Amino acid sequence: MASVYTTEIASDSELSDNPIHQRLLKAYVLAQDKVNGDLLEVGCGEGRGIDWLLPKVKSYSAIDKIEPIIAQLKEKYPQTKLMSGNIPPLSAYADNSFDCVVSFQVIEHIEDDTLFLQEISRVLKPTGLALITTPNRPMSLSRNPWHIREYTAVELINLAKEIFKQVEMKGITGNEKVMQYYQRNKESVDRMMRWDIFNLQYKLPASILKIPYEILNRMNRNKLKDGADDLVKSIHHTDYLLVDDASPALDLFLMVRK
Repeated sequence: MASVYTTEIASDSELSDNPIHQRLLKAYVLAQDKVNGDLLEVGCGEGRGIDWLLPKVKSYSAIDKIEPIIAQLKEKYPQTKLMSGNIPPLSAYADNSFDCVVSFQVIEHIEDDTLFLQEISRVLKPTGLALITTPNRPMSLSRNPWHIREYTAVELINLAKEIFKQVEMKGITGNEKVMQYYQRNKESVDRMMRWDIFNLQYKLPASILKIPYEILNRMNRNKLKDGADDLVKSIHHTDYLLVDDASPALDLFLMVRK
């Protein structure tokens, strides 16, 4: 399969990415016991979660903007309904089409987040379930130029309540092993940020920051792996935990019903 992996997407085969890959995978592990019927994944990326979700549903559809990857996923999963396209809107899908929608680590990339949620609501059947994850802003270590914005739990709850009848917020956090990695990562990033004496990460356009962010992020992950190889490779999705209090969590796990 063609490579689309960056430090933002995270690879399931790059050892230095393992803690992030396992963190992203956790959402699919949690979702497999919640989804059913006709499922749409908005922003499926390289298909990290298809094997987890496909056996649990009647039909699996997905949309993502990366056309070459969608083409390859179609060959790998001919029983699915995959298409490439920019989102929102979700104009390829009719109203009330899906029992469930999942969208993991996508909303932070969307300029019009209200339209994004409105479109998810539109394509859901009455009382349909949507599961959405996104980074918890207070736990972010620096500005991520790939993100339009990040949210606190309260901010995302308030946005979702404008659109959905039922809104429940939980969080994905880590056990002691995960938080040990997080603390080492934080200390390393803090050391790098000391050189940003003019606070340029928050002043420069995102387009300018993406390349240095990618280079420094990859260097940092490799350094963390080299300094604690056993820790990095031992982290598993079971080390990430679903919690009721999202405020100190690594990721927000939003569950909404139409």
